[in-house]
Amino acid sequence: MKKRFGRLFAAVALALGLSFAYAPHADAGLISLQDEIKMGRETGEKYEQQYGLLQDSYQQARVNRIGQRLAAVCGRNDIEYTFKVLNCDEVNAFACPGGFIYVYSGLLDFMPTDTELAGVLGHEVGHVAKKHTVHQIEKALGANILLAAISLGTGSAAIGNLSSLAASALMSGFSRTDERGADKEGVNNTIKAGFNPYAMLITSSKLEDLAAKNGGGKGGLWSSHPDPEERYKRVSQQLQKLNIEPAIKVVDDNHAQVYEGNWTFDINNSIGATKAKYRAFELAGNMYTIRQRGTIAPNYFVVYDNGSSADIYYDDIQVLRLYTQDAGSFGSAGSYARACSEMLKDWANKVNNGTISNKKKKK
Repeated sequence: MKKRFGRLFAAVALALGLSFAYAPHADAGLISLQDEIKMGRETGEKYEQQYGLLQDSYQQARVNRIGQRLAAVCGRNDIEYTFKVLNCDEVNAFACPGGFIYVYSGLLDFMPTDTELAGVLGHEVGHVAKKHTVHQIEKALGANILLAAISLGTGSAAIGNLSSLAASALMSGFSRTDERGADKEGVNNTIKAGFNPYAMLITSSKLEDLAAKNGGGKGGLWSSHPDPEERYKRVSQQLQKLNIEPAIKVVDDNHAQVYEGNWTFDINNSIGATKAKYRAFELAGNMYTIRQRGTIAPNYFVVYDNGSSADIYYDDIQVLRLYTQDAGSFGSAGSYARACSEMLKDWANKVNNGTISNKKKKK
């Protein structure tokens, strides 16, 4: 009886034109690598036809550059990854199977920095690397093929073509387990690729703020992604476990502190739509990147005074931009930036000498 059923199963699968191997479990590799790439490419082409690609060669190249850095460290190298920008003002991004990853042009406006884009793309690369869409479709296919084998003929309509299944899977969204897994991979990918380790914390924080502004409603990116507040908490916990230094204490949107041991730096101003906490995440991440280069050279911190703003650089890293609003009693952005540069030199010396305290403040 068992052999007979197996032959019947294989015959029906063959009659339906499916190119993947028979397996007794719903998620045991029904879709081959070739099928994955084919359905991902076809699904992506449909979205390109629907929205068109953004006619901006700089932005297309920029998104691809960031994405390729993340793909190179994600642990899956049996496919080629592509990253494209669709001409749509929604704040959204998604990953088709086989490495075809898209962001909407509206996301570039909402998250304009490379750090923020790295957080989003690191998450989407995580979905592809772990084959979340493929496994989701395999589970559905396994059930449909089984029904086809039993009913001897109704399976074709139920299964449909692979690209349609991929599009449906993207529309329906991922399970909480898959989303959490992609978040975890996203944090790891951004760190391995040399981006700001707080990248995903910035993106989740911005999504949380926008969701609150919209009355908690979901749409665009939230229709297929985790609740922003939940994501923020989980990403924060992951970074704490990784002992990322310096760390951040967020008092509120307009007050945040970057700290490492007994060294502290306060940011008490939001600039336009860039809240103080976002600026703190950027500063802490840039300082972390500096630490990864080895011994810190204090004299590498330099200030470029632009008048109403001033930039602190370390070698080629833009550490922090300060504005007249930050200056207070210092009077100008440049004067305040030079004072902040001295604070960063003090941090560098403490790190180099091992005199920075390891006692952590409570977040």
